[in-house]
Amino acid sequence: MEVVVVEQTNMRVYLNLLQGYEAEFSKITGKLPNHMGLFDLDTELVDNVFGLLCYLEGKPIGFAAIKQVANKQFEVCEFYIVPSLRDQGLGSKFASWIWQHYGGAWQIKQIAGASKATQFWRNAITSFNAKYSETKVNDEYWGEVTQQSFNTETQNSQVNSL
Repeated sequence: MEVVVVEQTNMRVYLNLLQGYEAEFSKITGKLPNHMGLFDLDTELVDNVFGLLCYLEGKPIGFAAIKQVANKQFEVCEFYIVPSLRDQGLGSKFASWIWQHYGGAWQIKQIAGASKATQFWRNAITSFNAKYSETKVNDEYWGEVTQQSFNTETQNSQVNSL
């Protein structure tokens, strides 16, 4: 597995994968494609939001959009692994890579109806050996969401002190 930052040279790959993600979630969000057959994006890569692409054997298999809220404070805004490769541990490996490379306080939110995503994040965080809290919060855009919060720096310092 290889992870690279989204830049102009690979932006098309990111945007192509994002269409599959938006289409998959349209069952929950009720979104429809525009007149060109494309879904409008909820998260743009601007200023404090960056994208990561996950590759397996040279092929793009997933992406993440990460918002840097403040110094060492992050939020996973979007996360996707192509359906044909799910349930193989690749999503958890990708998430773990992100948390190892961007240490700090993390938040992840799932919209109502995304129970598989919520279970994925619980499992991924637990397999990373991070202690997390989970609450229901009101998101300005999505309404009530499930949110996990944890700190990878606390986890890393605990591992380093063993």
